Amino acid sequence: IHETDRLGELVCSNSFGSDALRDARGLLKAELRLLGSAIVRCADASRLPAGKAFAVDKDQFSALVTQSIQSDPHISIRREEYRRLDSSVPTILATGPLTSPDFLHELRERLGCENLFFYDAVAPSVWAHSVDRNSSFLSSRGGDAADYLNCPLTREEYYAFVHTLQSARQHLPETPDEQKYFEGCLPVEEIARRGDDTLRFGPMRPVGLRERPADCFAVVQLRKENHEGTVLGLVGFQTSLAIAEQQRVFGMIPALRNAEYVRYGLIHRNAFLRGPSVLSADLQLGAFSRVWAAGQLCGVDGYMESTSLGLVAALNAAASLRGFPRPVFSVQTMMGLLVDYVTQDREDFQPTNANYGLLPLEPGPKQKAIDRETFAAVALEHIRQIADQVGAWTVQKTSL
Repeated sequence: IHETDRLGELVCSNSFGSDALRDARGLLKAELRLLGSAIVRCADASRLPAGKAFAVDKDQFSALVTQSIQSDPHISIRREEYRRLDSSVPTILATGPLTSPDFLHELRERLGCENLFFYDAVAPSVWAHSVDRNSSFLSSRGGDAADYLNCPLTREEYYAFVHTLQSARQHLPETPDEQKYFEGCLPVEEIARRGDDTLRFGPMRPVGLRERPADCFAVVQLRKENHEGTVLGLVGFQTSLAIAEQQRVFGMIPALRNAEYVRYGLIHRNAFLRGPSVLSADLQLGAFSRVWAAGQLCGVDGYMESTSLGLVAALNAAASLRGFPRPVFSVQTMMGLLVDYVTQDREDFQPTNANYGLLPLEPGPKQKAIDRETFAAVALEHIRQIADQVGAWTVQKTSL
């Protein structure tokens, strides 16, 4: 899955979602900025124009993350597989979705629980020079910016494409009956199988695009993946199709008939723990008093969600080791809602993105959705208080 030796390599999309406070992921980034997140700092420094989305130059981002860690005198990097959990040493486990089979077996044995998984797909990328500019146009949904290259399809082209996509050959997992996908990031062929028009009202919707061709019935958007704009990613086109099928089926899109692929889409298995059964409120793992779980391993999905739980685990570990009061991330913050989701018992636990649906509706017969601006203002005030609490640690003469 990984193509370089850099830390923080983005293997899926180069988008971190919206940056608007009305969007849950936008609020999450605002909370992380207040807490001084190094990951968000690197993301801000490598940001690309992408309309309302927060996209980054993938190579620059991973280079900045790697540099920030390698240059820290308090960190040493050992590039080797971690096979056995040594609970006698303070440890934060941030092994992510691609945790090795040996270590997953170790966790299962030590924790006495099953490891859960789902299959995740990656979208392909193409060389910009190979896209037919006579069959595409620049525009962004809902704004004046022209940050996306749009590949339109007529009604006839769209339905021919969808019907071919629905029956295209996939690169399947070894055990087909184990196919489980994350609903928030379905392969494009799985979306197509849910109905002929599902894609047209999803990632291929043509609405909000200015000056589109009159016969534009659906559209595939391409987004820059580097500052030079030489590499473009197919937005929302995660796929588990075989390589030959990607060439054949995606080649039915007029602007991509002669596309040259930088990277083909692929599918991989994401592992995670049943958080509510093994994690405490401060993300300590099971009965191990000095082991914390972090990131996607806890049962969240998304770059910023994983970053958030990594920071929560780190701050809790630091507070525990230094004897400081533990910072409390309440459910009045987006970070707190994610912590609550992965630690509170629930019947059918599956990974989640940050979303306002995590917030319970107001009680009573006429339940009302929470006002997002009000929630964001309260959340940021709570996070400022945690930031002040953490900032006070640096002036206290306390040793590890």
